Amino acid sequence: MKIHTVIKILLSMFIANMLLSACSFDSDPQSLITDKRRMEMERTNNTAMEEKIEDLLGSMTLEEKIGQMTQINNSQFAKEISTPASSPSAPPETLLEIDTAKLIYYLDSFHIGSFLNGIAVPAENWYKYSKQLQEIALRHDKHGIPIIYGVDHMHGANYLEGSTIFPHSFNIGATFDTQFSADEAYVLGLETADLGHHWIFAPVLDVGRNPYWPRFYETYSEDPYLAASMGAAYVKMLQEHPQTAPYKQAATAKHYIGYSDPDNGWDRTPATIDKQQLYEFHIPSFKAVVDAGIKSFMINGGEINSIPVHASYELLTYVLRDQLGFKGVVVTDWEDVIRLHTTHKVAKDMKEATFKAIMAGIDMSMTPYTTDFCGALKELVEEKVISMDRINLSVSRILRMKMELGLWEHPFPQDTRLDRIGRKESKAKARKAAEESLVLIKNEGILPLTAPKKIVVAGHNADSKRGLAGGWSLRWITYDDKLYPEDMPTVYTALQDAYPNAQVQLADQKTLKASAAGADAIIIAAGEEPYSETPGNFSNLELDDEQLELIKTAQETGKPVILLMIAGRPRTITDVLPDCDAFIWCGLPGFEGGTAIANVISGKVNPSGKMSFSYPAQPGHWFPYNHKNMELFFDFDKALSMTTIAPFGYGLSYTSYKYSDLTLSATSLDTEGSITASVTVTNTGNKAGREAVLWFISDEVGTFTRPVKALKHFEKLEIAPGEAKTFTFKIDAGEHLSYPNTKGEKILEPGDFTLRVGDQEVGFVLE
Repeated sequence: MKIHTVIKILLSMFIANMLLSACSFDSDPQSLITDKRRMEMERTNNTAMEEKIEDLLGSMTLEEKIGQMTQINNSQFAKEISTPASSPSAPPETLLEIDTAKLIYYLDSFHIGSFLNGIAVPAENWYKYSKQLQEIALRHDKHGIPIIYGVDHMHGANYLEGSTIFPHSFNIGATFDTQFSADEAYVLGLETADLGHHWIFAPVLDVGRNPYWPRFYETYSEDPYLAASMGAAYVKMLQEHPQTAPYKQAATAKHYIGYSDPDNGWDRTPATIDKQQLYEFHIPSFKAVVDAGIKSFMINGGEINSIPVHASYELLTYVLRDQLGFKGVVVTDWEDVIRLHTTHKVAKDMKEATFKAIMAGIDMSMTPYTTDFCGALKELVEEKVISMDRINLSVSRILRMKMELGLWEHPFPQDTRLDRIGRKESKAKARKAAEESLVLIKNEGILPLTAPKKIVVAGHNADSKRGLAGGWSLRWITYDDKLYPEDMPTVYTALQDAYPNAQVQLADQKTLKASAAGADAIIIAAGEEPYSETPGNFSNLELDDEQLELIKTAQETGKPVILLMIAGRPRTITDVLPDCDAFIWCGLPGFEGGTAIANVISGKVNPSGKMSFSYPAQPGHWFPYNHKNMELFFDFDKALSMTTIAPFGYGLSYTSYKYSDLTLSATSLDTEGSITASVTVTNTGNKAGREAVLWFISDEVGTFTRPVKALKHFEKLEIAPGEAKTFTFKIDAGEHLSYPNTKGEKILEPGDFTLRVGDQEVGFVLE
């Protein structure tokens, strides 16, 4: 086939795609803005920076520009070197070492402008590695453009030895306190900004609406408002960090969009999401971080409604750029341009895949092992299938992000503040986050466990460090506890520390009954092995038979049984839960998780976590709390108890709270108005506690079917025994009573609404 024929075919396909976008999203002419016009619109008020970008674009070759649009994994130029172990119980230490010849090949032949990832190595190694990498890159770039380095730090600096590792995000969501999300970003910046980790591939803004999805634990919540609040707090702290100067870091919104709700629950698989639900449930968390100033987006490697997101002009340009107003860098996920050809099969070859991704709105391709993208993109430009204006648009975004991070002024890392890594106060923040993320789901009076003489501890994660940490800890996935810090407590060792005057005995299935003699309680730490992404795919949420049998054996002893679930998603335990005296959802509480669990069990800490998702009762049926009325039209209360053992927002305490005196400043408001709600919360128990007060609104009638209720506000405060505190919520009609239609436009419909908080509810009218 002749080149001009190929060009005509590709251009006609692209024009058809854009017309389809305009029709299906009812877009206005803004969606067809030229690339040159977009460049003008995205210019900042920093004249010097914009002139520098313009000068560079005028002097760079096509190959150099494409290099800026390409990201290569460090495995292509660096190797892992093992050194002798520091002690008999420790594994050999692993270091990263650059193969300069391989690196120079990528720099000279392809002008690569970005690299990513690594493993947990000492800070000194990261410093030397990053410094050498940047030095070589600058020597081999005639324009003096620094490289930008990306790292998947998913719950603290998980790729840094000796760092502070926080709970995973769905634990952070369960705290219902955005301070903990900000704390994670603060500590991460403190520990990594000096090391050349410029580009942080976090936070995950997907909403966790399908517990089969193997990245469920990386989400903050099934609720869009909670996810938006936590994500915005993280982004603001990381990108506006008060202590990392002269270094700055860019956050990344992952994984735009719909990734977390695949039809079959597996990683990177198709999702069917109608436009109205996309706007109502999936977009708000991403919109929140755009408003917070986030500098980059990473794209969902799956597909929505049969269109791969990496090839969707509708989602990547019309919605993200024109509707949400994002002006930063869009980077692909792992190999996802290639997969348009090899897996999705919407492109006949790599060249067509590259065309579709770039014209949809991709700025940088995480290739990450090959340079095929470079060759394909060069051919497309030379054949005038992709314009130089389109290339300049992406390169300007990439250069702007690098300049905003100060990489020209401060390209090299420094090693003068490495004592900030793993600080006592940082670990205290992680431990506090873990403590407040634990959710007490059931307690028949056994907890707190005070002054026991003997405790038996058993279960899959009873003496496991990796179980507490989960995936994205030290390595992408690791099953070797020896890689973890020697002083990191497990549940078993933390309980030994918490009860120095008691016998704390570790048991298994064979020894459990004999060990139970004389025990005050049996603690079963059930759960999972670590997993990340596709290796976490499986087809049954039910806890495996071996673990269920262990729980039943513990119950047969007649001793009180305290069940802990340490896992990356809810594993169903409905058949054994009735005979457990207590149940704590622990999630993945991180390196401080063992201590946090022991502190809650012993009563040193009063639990205050609430479910950030709905815990399903059955492995084959689930739904989020903000479901539609027709999902439970047959006897709501009975159906809810059959399908959920702990709904969103549920969590017990060692004290009790009474909600009273819910009042409104008015019983009606107009579409431009607001009213203020207040409620009194009294600690009626004998222990101080932190209570998260959650405000829900139900829209009783809507043009589109409405969720039974939706979280609109939350606040968490300490309340002393006998103390009463008043919580308020200002309800703004436009913000809290509207919802989107299929175009993303706000609908604000007069009618009846119900406000719910605790066990209180009151109705009001929008006129």
